[in-house]
Amino acid sequence: MPVEVPEHPHWPQLSNFEKQQLTTRIKKLLIEQDATLVAHYYTSPDLQILAEETGGCVADSLEMARFGSKVQSKTLVVCGVRFMGETAKIINPEKRVLMPDLEATCSLDLGCEAEAFSQFCNNHPDRTVVVYANTSAEVKARADWVVTSGIALPIVKYLAKQGKKILWAPDKHLGRYVQQNTGADILLWDGSCVVHEEFKSAALERVRHIHPDAAVLVHPESPQDIIDQADVVGSTTSLIKAVSNMDNVEFIVATDRGIFHKMQEQAPNKLLIECPTAGDGASCQSCAHCPWMGMNSLQTLAEALESGSNTIEISAELREQALRPVQRMLNFAEQQGIHIKNRGNA
Repeated sequence: MPVEVPEHPHWPQLSNFEKQQLTTRIKKLLIEQDATLVAHYYTSPDLQILAEETGGCVADSLEMARFGSKVQSKTLVVCGVRFMGETAKIINPEKRVLMPDLEATCSLDLGCEAEAFSQFCNNHPDRTVVVYANTSAEVKARADWVVTSGIALPIVKYLAKQGKKILWAPDKHLGRYVQQNTGADILLWDGSCVVHEEFKSAALERVRHIHPDAAVLVHPESPQDIIDQADVVGSTTSLIKAVSNMDNVEFIVATDRGIFHKMQEQAPNKLLIECPTAGDGASCQSCAHCPWMGMNSLQTLAEALESGSNTIEISAELREQALRPVQRMLNFAEQQGIHIKNRGNA
């Protein structure tokens, strides 16, 4: 399903003094509202730094939600995209969940509309429905399992061993990667991420030629011809760990460049190079950064806290339905001793 991609927001450039003023204001509001800030790896460094300075966390969508269930705060402020706020609310129904901008969504979510997806599932009743976390609460509610990129392989291997045939949504590239590495019978929904879809094989080959000693780190939401050139394929946590743990000095990174902040923080002496989004077929809709993630800023965060708007609301019935496949994943992870903990220092 075609997705309309917004232009990247153009926030006014802030001086250090203006940033400090905003940061001080936000910290005061967080204390007054008994709120904890959680930010995704792909948001701006300003928000990531603020989250950690105020006792929050920087993580992937699932760990953001799980972290929220561990803190006593009455309010969670989720800097990311809408499905992340929904996941936080699904796991933490008693908390107020607030976002800087409710219009910040995700191309995978937009490209998997709940009614069409439900019909797709109805057309294949013999298949176990596995959906990626990058989906709406309504799509999660229709699923048997929810997975993150970090736990997709072990869960699908487990299902395949039971003889289950899989219906996978929404990211076709991640689904194909899982299929290749598990041997499972998987029917793929035709969706993709606008960030990872823009990485181009020939352009990456040229950059590798310029940097022959660089390791190529690739998120599995990327197209096959990008994955084929990878030294490491994995979730955000896996890629962050690779920069810290590998001996290479240079890394070409094929995922949202927002992750560079955490990578550089943990490995300041390493050189990070963006996987190119130029070349044949490129439109640079994303330019290696999610335009919806770009809607999160110090300004929109301060405004949301002051107005009390942009709260995530999910009905009790929908929340219960969406929680079941999420909880199934969490239970599996606990039983298998798998730590779904995608914080940068994990």
